[in-house]
Amino acid sequence: MSAADVIIRAAGLADAEAMARLHVAVWQATYRDLAPPEAIRRLDFAYRQARWLETLEKAERTALVTEIGAAIVGIGTAGAPTVPELGAHGEILHLYVDAGDARRGIGRALMHRLALALQAQGYRSVALGVVEGNDAAIAFYKQLGGRAAGSYIDPGPIWRSRNQIITWDDLNTLLGRTRIAL
Repeated sequence: MSAADVIIRAAGLADAEAMARLHVAVWQATYRDLAPPEAIRRLDFAYRQARWLETLEKAERTALVTEIGAAIVGIGTAGAPTVPELGAHGEILHLYVDAGDARRGIGRALMHRLALALQAQGYRSVALGVVEGNDAAIAFYKQLGGRAAGSYIDPGPIWRSRNQIITWDDLNTLLGRTRIAL
């Protein structure tokens, strides 16, 4: 895969279906042993598609997709914090990469673009919440210079997971660690 094969662009309403499919596939694989069965059942394609359509219609967050060819293989969002525990940091809310394209730099490149979007919105620091037990994601964020900074219970409505807060007190640290060539 070369940089010419990968496109990161703003998501549009026409992307909602593909985004929902990717979100469900990655989420179910990642959380199958962490989330309660009811959450796995209810956070299905119809639910995710409705949420992505709502997110894209409101346009309150930066929403990006990564494409290889015509396929969406990564999605991410960033914007104002959605829970008070994140304080005044800009928040990366979603970051999902297709399992078949993992470990190819796509997550790192998406993080870079999301951090740039937060910087353009005036944020100087970044935070995110990651479900406790999602050890691969926690290790990824720490490799990018993030540090553990507490925890919170997700407000739901379907699954009230315990989440570890990861922060980058200086957004430039994240930008420096995510600058790569695909």
